[in-house]
Amino acid sequence: MKIVTQVKLIPKADQAAALRSTLRTVNEAANWVSGVAFERSVPREYELRKHTYAELKAQGLGAQAAQHVIKKTRDAYTTLKANIKAGNLGKPASKRRRKAESKPIVFRPEAAQPYDDRCLSWQYDQQTVSIWTTAGRLRGVRFACSPDALRMLREHRKGESDLIERDGAFYLIAVCDIPEPEVYEPAGFVGVDLGIVNIATASTGYRAAGRGLNRHRKRQLDLRKKLQAKGTKSAKRLLKKPSRKEARHTANVNHIISKTIVTTAERTGSGIALEDLTGIRSRVRLRKDQRTSLHSWSFHQLGQYIEYKAKRAGVPLVYVDPAYTSQQCSECGHIDRKNRVDQATFACRSCGALMHADDNASHNIGRMAKTVWTAGRESRVPAIP
Repeated sequence: MKIVTQVKLIPKADQAAALRSTLRTVNEAANWVSGVAFERSVPREYELRKHTYAELKAQGLGAQAAQHVIKKTRDAYTTLKANIKAGNLGKPASKRRRKAESKPIVFRPEAAQPYDDRCLSWQYDQQTVSIWTTAGRLRGVRFACSPDALRMLREHRKGESDLIERDGAFYLIAVCDIPEPEVYEPAGFVGVDLGIVNIATASTGYRAAGRGLNRHRKRQLDLRKKLQAKGTKSAKRLLKKPSRKEARHTANVNHIISKTIVTTAERTGSGIALEDLTGIRSRVRLRKDQRTSLHSWSFHQLGQYIEYKAKRAGVPLVYVDPAYTSQQCSECGHIDRKNRVDQATFACRSCGALMHADDNASHNIGRMAKTVWTAGRESRVPAIP
């Protein structure tokens, strides 16, 4: 499996200037390539290379850098096409989709630039890198990371690394290819119900309340409103910091929750069952005052964290259809919309079972996972001689 490891570069003043100039140059070049791809409707990387490679070389880019600029641009259009096909940008007549289709893709001056082993080499013992720039090859650029990250890089780094600039600091995001352990046969499944009031509720009894995270989001939202109303240059500059702070805080919370769930499943020899919530934001209709909470809900990120942690531990993971999981009684199977009394209370109208609504849903998800796992695994019937 592939995971990414981030390290922070600690360049000298002249090295930092060279790295910054390089990112500006390659992203300006990527914007020019993007314009060519949009004008000519070039569908494939090879054809785009015929129209742009010679000009990029004439602009002073190295052969590998030019190739990466072209590939980065082509990948961006591939991603845009996939998002349009999946409906992530709305219906054909929607304003967002028309805007995305009507102009070339634009790259930020500090956007990531990929490097392969010809343009970037690592010296793990010295904790330095040698990296290509438009000013020439920079050698001995120091980097900082945790001991675990350094061991991960030394043992498993493979493929490309991305150079990015964030808040004036430079980072390398390296791809590590880790062997996946064999997935074991689960004794049962831990059902996980994802929500906003309670971020995650597991059928084991574990519940991650969202009260603290939601309070943090509200504080950041109120701060953004004040800064937007002020409208000064300093206010706009400060607007960037709360968003990144909120994203880091949310990611940290999701890492803690996902680690707890995966560790519990691994210790008990169980699998993990999650709801397939694809497209839920477009399906659900809410009042205007509830939309911010829905669109701030980071269920996809939490699901990704659980998925990759489960893969690293060899824990089986399945996705189930979330339909009626909140209306069906986990005791008798009776489905009724009125079973869900309120957000927190579930009272079955058939058997009288009374429990927390999220606990009930998590038990339903865990039970459904057994059926999905049995249907999806390979047949164990002996072959006919």
